[in-house]
Amino acid sequence: MKKFAVVLAGCGVYDGAEIHEATLSLYAIMKYGATYEIFAPDIQQFHVVNHITGEEMPETRNVLVESARIARGKIQPLSAFKESDFDALLFPGGFGVAKNLCNFAFEGANAGILPEVKDAIVSMNEAGKPIGALCISPALLALTLDDVDITIGSDSGTIEALEKLGAHHIETTHGEVVHDKNSNVFTTPCYMLDANILEIAAGAENIVKSMLDSLE
Repeated sequence: MKKFAVVLAGCGVYDGAEIHEATLSLYAIMKYGATYEIFAPDIQQFHVVNHITGEEMPETRNVLVESARIARGKIQPLSAFKESDFDALLFPGGFGVAKNLCNFAFEGANAGILPEVKDAIVSMNEAGKPIGALCISPALLALTLDDVDITIGSDSGTIEALEKLGAHHIETTHGEVVHDKNSNVFTTPCYMLDANILEIAAGAENIVKSMLDSLE
């Protein structure tokens, strides 16, 4: 059975991992006959957001601890990731990707990326193994890889920032997957578009299936 490493950025769309994208990605991995292990960096998240009001809350939380909510406790720190243990690497989206795994949400084309995240992407890329990114997570690929084809849907401001990083953006709609064959990376827009949960499921299933097909 093929094995995915799935990297989360916390728990909750506004300050962590997008829960629908994360859960439906895990479902798709098992639906198509593969297995997974879940990772997250053991760091303090940028901030905590009240998901009812959208306002910042006066508290601190840990990305690994929060991600464990989605993983049901079965999770490892990203520092323990080893490329040789996995066939594929997948990043669900959520604002936590752009706030915790990198600072693209604040710095755009001038952003930096968490070293552990960059190391995971580079090691898989150098091994020729597929890397998938949903929603805003393609920003991680643009921050790490040169001259890569990606999609985040159709948001012009985000597209402009990604292209300043040297990425090539391809406009897509619900459920569509862009495969950069040179870098072997797969991207799909999910909640970067105005989507419902059925459209998120389609995106998660399509990207996972495309990644698995590339391993045959």
